[in-house]
Amino acid sequence: MTSSRSARGSRAAGALIGLAGAGLSGVVYLRYRRDISLARRRVATGSGIAETPFGPIEYATAGEGLPVLVVHGAGGGFDQAMLLAEPLVRSGFRVVAMSRFGYLGTPLPADASPAAQADAHAALLDALDIARAAVLGASAGAPSAMQFAIRHPQRTAALVLLVPAAHPFHIRQMPEGGAPRRTSPETAFLFDTALRSDFLFWLACRIARRTVSRGILATPPSVLERASAEERARAKGVLECILPVSRRRLGLRNDAEIVSSLPRYDLEGISARTLVMSVEDDLFGTFEGARYTAEHIPRARFIGYPSGGHLWIGRHREIMAEVAGFLREKE
Repeated sequence: MTSSRSARGSRAAGALIGLAGAGLSGVVYLRYRRDISLARRRVATGSGIAETPFGPIEYATAGEGLPVLVVHGAGGGFDQAMLLAEPLVRSGFRVVAMSRFGYLGTPLPADASPAAQADAHAALLDALDIARAAVLGASAGAPSAMQFAIRHPQRTAALVLLVPAAHPFHIRQMPEGGAPRRTSPETAFLFDTALRSDFLFWLACRIARRTVSRGILATPPSVLERASAEERARAKGVLECILPVSRRRLGLRNDAEIVSSLPRYDLEGISARTLVMSVEDDLFGTFEGARYTAEHIPRARFIGYPSGGHLWIGRHREIMAEVAGFLREKE
């Protein structure tokens, strides 16, 4: 299995290097210039900057109702968070989406730990005059969402963790002496090449789709191939939200360092109502960590699904309906 994945990664790398080496020309050049210009214009509008004690924080808001702070995953920004939270806006919630440290318009400070991010989330709510909010943390956004619930319990109306990056070392199912899940060959290749360059990432999304599906979306290609047109379009939208990757690179690097050595948080100290959801075939391996997290947060509920990958392909409407219903529940 590992050797076949390595071979696929090598073939994808060869294709990328070969085409890049040939130079940007003709139709390829024009398509790239068009798409990167669109991406740059997209992230240049629709957001504001809040001046906080933690520096400037980029954010966007939409909707009315209970405030929900949406904390994006790796490769994201306010745009990825808004894409995720569109169903919540339609369901009657006020979504607040920020760009975390190192993403788009939010600089990377010297201390960009999940705890510092959580305090910056609170500072953003202060700037928006929001005393209390539900917090939704997805993927690599989950550590700071959990830290927010731990550090600011009176401000946490509820906590939702979707396919969370969570401490992996105290899992009952891990073999004795077993090592944590290693980075897949696809992910390692993409971090070393495509995620260093707007052009290489754009190119990889077009000529190495299966590698990108496994390495970036952490979703089995077969799941995407069987998905509805609506869900394939959603996956494409997530990838489009990574461009321009050059403006997210510092945040990506910081997230990679954080999730590679997550400590065990004081889960028992989280007092907020909590919903944790994950998918068994998530190629980032969030399922057991998510279940462990839910088992140790006193007021937590866990919902697991057998398939759908890291993007929960084929289950988006169901999952967002579960989230909306949970957020509407009374204390």
